[in-house]
Amino acid sequence: MKKQLVFLLVGLLIFILFGGCTGVRQKTITVFAGAASKPAMDESAQAFEKKTGIKVYCNYGGSGAVLSQMKLSKTGDLYVPGSPDYIPKAERDDIIDTKSVKIIAYLIPVIAVQHGNPKNIQSLSDLAKPGLKIGIGNPDAVCLGLYAVEILDYNHILAEVGKNIVTQAESCEKTATLLSLKSVDAVIGWHVFHNWDPENIDVVYLKPEQLPRIAYIPAAISTFTKDRDSAQKYIDFLLSEQGQEIFQKWGYIATESE
Repeated sequence: MKKQLVFLLVGLLIFILFGGCTGVRQKTITVFAGAASKPAMDESAQAFEKKTGIKVYCNYGGSGAVLSQMKLSKTGDLYVPGSPDYIPKAERDDIIDTKSVKIIAYLIPVIAVQHGNPKNIQSLSDLAKPGLKIGIGNPDAVCLGLYAVEILDYNHILAEVGKNIVTQAESCEKTATLLSLKSVDAVIGWHVFHNWDPENIDVVYLKPEQLPRIAYIPAAISTFTKDRDSAQKYIDFLLSEQGQEIFQKWGYIATESE
């Protein structure tokens, strides 16, 4: 019985490692992504695997932090930061093929508040009210943090609001979580934060003239990839009708005109 069990386990292990009777291992690719795209990327990765059989592993964090991980480890098939700001940095360090860069979706910076807006925050100037607790992303590693500082500076209220900034989160996801946990009264976030956690997060849109720019999520093939064909197939899937529907489901904007 023991010998039979050992043979059975060894056979099962071989089956798993080498793709069963086919003798072919499952193809895999690794994506280093800013957390601004996490919900949609998770779902699209599952849909892509179901359609193609190619497994997608996603590593999330601040866009700058995951770029540093790629640079140090010299690994990864795709880089998907939360904004275009990190593409020049990735190009400068020869981490991406710039000819492969595609725009996946667009993001709008907003004021994200606790559900019901208990502090009645209606504008950027309200963020300077005494006693408010404001959170932003870490500007040194998180694209959302860069946008927060840029917006406050653009509207000449960085110093006033800066007095109320009590924390700088390590990623977009953790910036949103500050509201979910009621750790702060408001954050400068993305409009999709409401879709991520509608029971705890509402958003207040800024006036168009208060926004120096909107953001978009780019995707680029890494120079470290060992399977460029599969990496390109995943980008093509993200841009396909099915891929775009997944992003739209999570509140992302698909086109610039939209």
